[in-house]
Amino acid sequence: MTKLFVPGSFRLDRMRNASAQVFDHLRERIISLDLKPGVQLQRDELAAYFELSSTPIRDALTRLGEEGLVDIVPKQTTAVRAIDVESARQAHFLRLSLELEIVHMLARESGPQLVTTLENIVSQQALALSHRDFAAFAQVDQAFHRQMFLAAQAETLWHWMRRQSGQLDRLRGLRLSIQDEAANVLVDHASIVAAIAARDPKGAQRNVRKHLSGTLAQLDAIRAEHPDCLLS
Repeated sequence: MTKLFVPGSFRLDRMRNASAQVFDHLRERIISLDLKPGVQLQRDELAAYFELSSTPIRDALTRLGEEGLVDIVPKQTTAVRAIDVESARQAHFLRLSLELEIVHMLARESGPQLVTTLENIVSQQALALSHRDFAAFAQVDQAFHRQMFLAAQAETLWHWMRRQSGQLDRLRGLRLSIQDEAANVLVDHASIVAAIAARDPKGAQRNVRKHLSGTLAQLDAIRAEHPDCLLS
């Protein structure tokens, strides 16, 4: 069985806050489903992995608990929490509201440089799909949406939204395991870029609405495929 936390494989940046680095690292592994629901997070094992004392480990786990990504039983266990679908629905509403406004603005105001950038990202995602590399596919997916926030000069909103979207992002990751869903995501991204290039704000919004609604539309299939990953 592969060890999840191999001592010496993490490199701490001594110029940054240690607890924040632990939090960011564990959060990314939980969001990417590298650490799946039910996985036990042993503090002594984490301390050896990060080469840190228990205090920054405890602080990072507390923050993960506040985001609903882990369940903490004091003085007993900490485990990755199953996906809270209701929280994912709330995050979906937030993300949809923001991205509808952003693509409407981009379709009215952006130039060919943004279109070229987004087309290149879609090409990278197509390459990941051709290799069945769903981890890379998911990373490029995030890069696509982040680029639109950057183009709208709303990077702060992007980071804030991402902090609210842990449950939704995990659900989006599970969606990629459903047959043809990754290909559907790719088609959706291409249609969003085409609407921005055509300076069609309403079309861009329509395509974003369809795209972002796809994950919750596949909820029954996701639950059937991954029954242990979702809260009952």
